[in-house]
Amino acid sequence: MSMRLPAPARREQILDVSVQVFARNGFHSTSMNDVAEAAGVTKPVLYQHFDSKQDLYLALLEEAGNRLRTAVSKAVVSAANGKEQTEMGFRAYFRWVADDHDAFLLLFGSRANRDEESTTTIRRITAETAKAIAPLIAADIDPEHQRTLAQGLVGLAEGVSRHLVERGDTFDPEVLGQQVADMAWAGLRAVHRKG
Repeated sequence: MSMRLPAPARREQILDVSVQVFARNGFHSTSMNDVAEAAGVTKPVLYQHFDSKQDLYLALLEEAGNRLRTAVSKAVVSAANGKEQTEMGFRAYFRWVADDHDAFLLLFGSRANRDEESTTTIRRITAETAKAIAPLIAADIDPEHQRTLAQGLVGLAEGVSRHLVERGDTFDPEVLGQQVADMAWAGLRAVHRKG
């Protein structure tokens, strides 16, 4: 018999297991029974923590987005300059994809078949990630230009990851992060204020 967990720990355990179940089966093919069984809890326990499958799914998206932003922001804190920030940020992103594969699939995988509310949540998470990256772009440009470039960097990382993940390719996150950072840095060095 398993030990009874405090409510916050139980909720975290359900979230951890649910990421795998939803990432592998997609939203529509996953039932609350699937989640309860994988988490080793009853459906009533599951509903004590989440009002519905949609509520659980949105909580998972938020959790995955937080993990992504945390991984990147922690990595770039010690960077000495823009080049190091770019390298450390991309390496951290690709380590997150490699280490938290299910969270990546949940946010960006093609099997998700999302509804409007989930799609809106993912767009907001992507925008928040870009907003966190924008101030790191150390160029003499206006804030709107920074936000646009940050959105491009997020899209670059997502696109490369999606391509590799959907093909089932294995990759070294350090090597891949450096390769993509080199390309991004070459572009960022050319950025300047239009005068």
